Amino acid sequence: MELLGIEIPVFSWQTVLGSAVSGVFLGAIYALVALGLTLIYGVLHIINFAHGSLLMLAMYMVYFLWQHLGMDPYLAMLVVAPGGFVFGYLLQRGVIGRISHGKDEIILLATLGISIVIENAALFLFSADEKSVQVPYDLDGIDLGVTYVVYPQIAALGGCLMITAALWLFMARTDTGRAIRAVAKERQGARLVGINVEHIFAISFGIGTACVAAAASLLAPTYAVHPQFGYLFVLIAFTVVVLGGMGSFTGALLGGLIIGVTEQLGRLYLGESLGLITISAIFILILLFRPTGLFGQRLSQ
Repeated sequence: MELLGIEIPVFSWQTVLGSAVSGVFLGAIYALVALGLTLIYGVLHIINFAHGSLLMLAMYMVYFLWQHLGMDPYLAMLVVAPGGFVFGYLLQRGVIGRISHGKDEIILLATLGISIVIENAALFLFSADEKSVQVPYDLDGIDLGVTYVVYPQIAALGGCLMITAALWLFMARTDTGRAIRAVAKERQGARLVGINVEHIFAISFGIGTACVAAAASLLAPTYAVHPQFGYLFVLIAFTVVVLGGMGSFTGALLGGLIIGVTEQLGRLYLGESLGLITISAIFILILLFRPTGLFGQRLSQ
């Protein structure tokens, strides 16, 4: 089929459906990485440029737990997620919060500087060689008829749904979650009613880092890690956050799925080299009609 002088290949509905289903599982991975990013933006109102580096660092933690202790990457989540929370809390409270003096532009530069330090430290300590976790079930899966889905993809989708639901419940049902929403909406008003805003900032950053650490455990069976690994996902994660609505968990989930399906269909029809163009196209189209993203601006919406 030819459209505007461009030859468009014609595929069977099974092939198209198979690509769309594969895109759902790919989108779940993007949504996982975007969840922590959208929480940090929703509360601190800044873009965390160190997000990709923190993902890479967590991937190395999963790798070394597997290599030295034989720990399954999914079981390693019980270690790296709490460790990510503690690291993120101390990073915000002890470094970012201290040097920013409450100025958002300094926070942006601080996270960028932290990203550079982490990546170069990883390059020095671990070299540029890729390191991968080998699990016996990495190629096992379920035949859905239109596509074959491996167990790590299923785990990523299930983990994404459970983490999104857990974050929503935490924000809606706990006192800390309500305090986070209060700070996100009006930090000065929250301070006046006795909320420790700096503590809430650090908790939010810690939760965001724990989310990306959990994502690392779910990514480890599928992807090899290297010092520039974070760049593969964080740029798309930024797109997912804006597309879904800054600060919205539901928007991050839906935005990730849309981007994943769009990318897979784009690769099917345009090839590997041009397939990523469709991500920018769908991003622009949605923002033309919904400038605030799919789910507006409310945190934990």
